[in-house]
Amino acid sequence: MPKNKGKGGKNRKRGKNEADDEKRELVFKEDGQEYAQVLRMLGNGRCEAMCIDGTKRLCHIRGKMHKKVWIAAGDIILVGLRDYQDDKADVILKYMPDEARLLKAYGELPDTTRLNEGIGAGLDEEEDATANDYIDFEDEDIDKI
Repeated sequence: MPKNKGKGGKNRKRGKNEADDEKRELVFKEDGQEYAQVLRMLGNGRCEAMCIDGTKRLCHIRGKMHKKVWIAAGDIILVGLRDYQDDKADVILKYMPDEARLLKAYGELPDTTRLNEGIGAGLDEEEDATANDYIDFEDEDIDKI
C-alpha cells in the first residue's frame, strides 16, 4: 500500500476561527468606496449588491475574504468602486450585525435600509403570531367527534 503523502485531514484544511469575537475598529467609507447590501449570492466568488447610491452592482469577493468570511444575502458590505466599470465592484469588508447597526445610528446608512441581522428573530415573531391561530378544543368537544 502507498504511504499517505498528504499533510493532514479535514481539520487542517478548515483552519482556525481567527478572533471573530474580538472588537475591531469601525471602518467608514472613503472616496472610491460605497456601502452596499447583498441582494443575492451568485457563486464563483461573486454577489449582486444594491449600493447606497442606488446602483445595482456585480461584486467580486476578494481572495483574502474568499472561504474565510462568509457573506449571505442581506449583509451590509463595503465595496470598492471601479473607475473603468461602473456596474462592477469589489467587496472590501463585511460588517458584522452590530457594526451595521452602528453605521445606521451614525447616519452612514439611510433609514430605509433594512438590516437582516435578526433573520431568526423575524421568524420568531411570525411563529408567535401564528401560534395564536390554532383552536383550543375542550375534552367534551373531542368526545363528540
